[in-house]
Amino acid sequence: MPTVAEQLRQAREARSLTVQQVADVTKIRTDHLRALEEGNFDMFSAPVYIRGFVRTYSTLLKLDVRQTMAALEAELAQTAKFSEPPPLVKHPRSVLDFLMLQLSKVDWRSWLLGLGAVVSVVVLFSAWLAWKRYDPLKGLKPAIYQSTQNVSGDTLPLPTPAPRH
Repeated sequence: MPTVAEQLRQAREARSLTVQQVADVTKIRTDHLRALEEGNFDMFSAPVYIRGFVRTYSTLLKLDVRQTMAALEAELAQTAKFSEPPPLVKHPRSVLDFLMLQLSKVDWRSWLLGLGAVVSVVVLFSAWLAWKRYDPLKGLKPAIYQSTQNVSGDTLPLPTPAPRH
């Protein structure tokens, strides 16, 4: 049975397509298409790219996608680079990694709306407390009432001078 690379190349040639035409339709770079047709999987950094490109390429060439993908999995299992899935974490996590992950999960729009609501409530409550405690007559000294019945109204009563000692 031919390899996946040979199947792709033969199907492309049978349809009289050039690598450039396939690249224009699939949006896969020509060097990647050539690597797939040569079976040079070491050019790719991860098997997910190989799987996606082969699926797209075999769909365009109207090959049996399931059969092609099964053959690709068998070929990838035989390679040293792609026989096992890559580790998800290459280095141990630090506290900073954990904090950055948690911050990336925050919905900032909701958080800022909530913060704005809390700030508004605090400002309104502070204004209400200030209004309740405000007394405009607080600084006035007690005064003595003087009757104005004897005053004709032409002149204002003068304050009595403070006694001198």
